Amino acid sequence: MFRQLSLPLVLLALLALAAVCMAMMVGSASLSVGDVWAVVRGEGEGLARTMVLDLRLPRALSAFAVGGLLAVAGALMQVLLRNPLADPYVLGLSGGASIGALGAMLAGVGGVLMSGSAFAGALFSTFLVFGLAHGRGGWTPSRLLLTGVVIAAGWGAVITLMLALSPAERLPGMLYWLMGDLSYARTPWPPLLLLVAICLALVPLGRNLNVLARGPQQAAALGVDVRPLEWGIYVLASVLTAAAVTTAGSIGFVGLVIPHMLRLLLGNDQRLILPACALAGGTLLVLADTLARTIIAPEQLPVGVITALLGVPTFLLLLYRSR
Repeated sequence: MFRQLSLPLVLLALLALAAVCMAMMVGSASLSVGDVWAVVRGEGEGLARTMVLDLRLPRALSAFAVGGLLAVAGALMQVLLRNPLADPYVLGLSGGASIGALGAMLAGVGGVLMSGSAFAGALFSTFLVFGLAHGRGGWTPSRLLLTGVVIAAGWGAVITLMLALSPAERLPGMLYWLMGDLSYARTPWPPLLLLVAICLALVPLGRNLNVLARGPQQAAALGVDVRPLEWGIYVLASVLTAAAVTTAGSIGFVGLVIPHMLRLLLGNDQRLILPACALAGGTLLVLADTLARTIIAPEQLPVGVITALLGVPTFLLLLYRSR
């Protein structure tokens, strides 16, 4: 059993390492493998060291952290709702976090306050979706999903209003940030540490998550305390989403595409899926960001454009198959 769980993770880790290495080599000015290896050993020319250590490596690690956070959040939401169409972007968590972060930007604050505002927005969106979806018999996955989609649309309207009322000098930066921007992501360690901590915290919950994925009645019959677990999943997804939004802006569809693809390839064991989502989601966003900053170099595209081009057809395909 341990070998069945570890082999895919080792392969995904090697793929993630290869993606980060490629991100350090590719750009408007390319570097060879030897140049990057010399920098890793503490040697290399000054320009190469600046490009790798100050620009490309922090950006690649930030992209990996954000992709992993979004993919794990999406996997948790899909377990909670037992629906492959669920992810933080679709359910309004990203929209709520974006409003909190944009409000902090308009107020001229950043850092911890901006992160706190994003988390507060995501958590408020969580409570709002749960509250509106709760009916006489509690909430159901379909009702929660539909409510989340409507709330996400509402947050989109509020974001448009905030942009319309924003000062003209701040508008370009806010627009670019909303499309997903890793240009200013220079401190990858907080989201990386959060990703590792959450994955480690979820390991003991793997069995309960597997049972919950089969339905709350069966989980309750097997001794799982369902309601606290469901609320814990939603709060964890809010924390992950807020951290991702604070680091890179609003990036959609990573939490939708990655968990679904991995379930098709690896099955539905959450003990394997969740860490695999962290690795595969990070790898996807590193590759997407590398493509975004090289496809029309020296100009850069927002990474959210690349993920949307991948995610929209996948979402439509899943919607078609779930009829």
